Amino acid sequence: MNAILIRLGAIGIGYVFGCFLTACVVARVDTGKSVREIGTGNPGMANIMDQLGFTAGLIVIFGDILKTVLSALLALVLFPELSRTAILYAGLGAVLGHNYPFWRKFSGGKGVAVTCTALILYAPFVGTASDLIGMLVVFFTGFLGLGSIVITTAFLIASFFCYGTESVILALALEVLMILKHYPSLVKIARGEEKIVLKLFGKKGKKS
Repeated sequence: MNAILIRLGAIGIGYVFGCFLTACVVARVDTGKSVREIGTGNPGMANIMDQLGFTAGLIVIFGDILKTVLSALLALVLFPELSRTAILYAGLGAVLGHNYPFWRKFSGGKGVAVTCTALILYAPFVGTASDLIGMLVVFFTGFLGLGSIVITTAFLIASFFCYGTESVILALALEVLMILKHYPSLVKIARGEEKIVLKLFGKKGKKS
């Protein structure tokens, strides 16, 4: 099979799985409303946890993790010639599906949990370390968007030293997607207008 088609196939598998938005299901079951009518309207863990509680947020995280794992496993089985790089291709597809689902007119979540899962599946140590660095940034600054971008940035830097060119390109693609989704948050941070998301840790407010 053509090398390009193989890679597109792995991305396509990820995209199909990624289009399943757990937050939409949780919102509908819990409230009878569309996720668009809840909080910020974003079909992601942060919005659901903020509006519907910790348990609902955990369910969303679990769903996002599960769909990423399943897409990665299927890509590994169907495209063994890609070796473990199939995980990153499927992960990229899952992020695209989560962020830009066709059935919601390409308006989805921000892909943080999906990205974190894909990085850990591809490189358990480096992926976990990158995720932890991002979590520390969120914990100390209170800005979820900033921490999310730090995750992909840390992984991208590590990829230059630990992995091949193809993996670096995929890591760069994940970085670009993360920045695109969180750019408005970065602008608000620069203006001092972004809300601190430490409600998850018992606080919520506005960064001075």
